[in-house]
Amino acid sequence: MVQLRAAADPSRLRLLALCAKGEFTVSELVQILNQSQPRVSRHLKILCDAGFLERLSEGNWAYYRQASGMQARSSANHLLALLPDGDPVIAHDLERLDAVKLARRRSADQYFQEVAGEWDHIRSLYMGDHGVEKAIQTALAGTPRGRLIDIGTGTGRMLEILSLNMTEAIGIDSSHEMLTIARAKLDRLDNCSVRHADMYRLPFDGGAFDAAVIHQVLHHADDPGAVLAEAARVLKPGGCVVVADFARHDHQELRDVYRHQRLGFDQAGMSGWLKAAGLTEQPPVRLAGGALTVVVWPAVKGGKG
Repeated sequence: MVQLRAAADPSRLRLLALCAKGEFTVSELVQILNQSQPRVSRHLKILCDAGFLERLSEGNWAYYRQASGMQARSSANHLLALLPDGDPVIAHDLERLDAVKLARRRSADQYFQEVAGEWDHIRSLYMGDHGVEKAIQTALAGTPRGRLIDIGTGTGRMLEILSLNMTEAIGIDSSHEMLTIARAKLDRLDNCSVRHADMYRLPFDGGAFDAAVIHQVLHHADDPGAVLAEAARVLKPGGCVVVADFARHDHQELRDVYRHQRLGFDQAGMSGWLKAAGLTEQPPVRLAGGALTVVVWPAVKGGKG
């Protein structure tokens, strides 16, 4: 009954239809509905209280999306299926939604251009992304088709290529700017989402994921062992974590200019952290082909080496 009352308003039905298409801020939804911010916020609160929507905090921002629970999502989709095909109000909302997504992509492109020089320089030092991505895909080949978390998702590239073999893929990052890029890139992939979160304190229950990826992130961590322990915590028994990062090197400029906390990792150090996290290391893959070597370290929660 609570859900029926929550949905018994044309504006709230419009919001349900929009949030089934992705994650949006109040200001974006205000722009689409052409209503006042207090009115839209009140409608969103009612929908969240009824369990139809979720509110995700991201620093000074908040995003609203369709609830992730299967029952709530099924109820919302059942109501949306009752809307008449070609409804002119919903059709107009979707046109405005396209404009909002275009603005996101332009904002993401602008930020990406600002940091592109840094990324291009670092990429020039190793064999390139394609070989690394292929090695990560190979390391995850035996993982069940389930839930994946990408820790430090950045632009969402790992979600983009790995979500094809997963029922759900979630990326977390502490950078709002990077999440803006990721949302713009992933808005066509229904099984992908991103969240603002701290890699040392993941906002998920233990055993929530079948696989975890930590791609070019650990060299920014002041405590890599803690990151790996937290990744292990959210994995199911038998779940796989794949770390991809640089082997030990002496390119001091990456620390001085690009704020790398660590100049890569040696095998003994990585093995020690994985073991301490309760992860059984699998044979690593070394990818040489430039001034820097990338190593892909797969590991399984529990199991035998």
